[in-house]
Amino acid sequence: MVNYIWVAMTIIGIVFALINGTMEAVNKAVFDGAKEAVTLCIGLISVLVFWLGMMRIAEESGLLQKLTKLFRPIVKRIFPEVPANHPAMGYILSNMISNMFGLGNAATPLGIKAMEELKRLNGGKPEASRSMVTFLALNTASITIIPTTVIAIRINYHSGSPTEIVVPTIIATILSAIGAILIDRYFYYRRSRKG
Repeated sequence: MVNYIWVAMTIIGIVFALINGTMEAVNKAVFDGAKEAVTLCIGLISVLVFWLGMMRIAEESGLLQKLTKLFRPIVKRIFPEVPANHPAMGYILSNMISNMFGLGNAATPLGIKAMEELKRLNGGKPEASRSMVTFLALNTASITIIPTTVIAIRINYHSGSPTEIVVPTIIATILSAIGAILIDRYFYYRRSRKG
């Protein structure tokens, strides 16, 4: 569906440019946008590679395991249906830790694997389980300590102080995560009462 929307927007934009005689401006915008996209991607890749390397060092040094142990009791309370030693729990914790370091792109495969494991726990049913809904809400509102991608974009656009967003990001993401859990629990208990 999204592909149809993008195609429709592109066609409407080209037709509108032809009617108004601004096709030259559209061509210039397309090439300028492509050039800027490549520049932005290269800037993002360098920062993401750095933080992925830091995550690898944290994993090899055992820091990741210590963080996992630290957060396991909290995550166990959030996902009571998931057995403590189930692979889904490991993927959920790894996804959350990757998101904390602002590695959204690196966290995505872990999130997909967590959802696959949660679906197995759900017996392969087509409807989402309580844990799947909770994980989606928490993953979307994930707590971020170091907003790596946003810092990279700010550096790429020559921000005077690219890291000044760290504290507001921590506050905003903690509040969004708490809000996601509260809303998730509210609808779960409401659904449970209705039977």
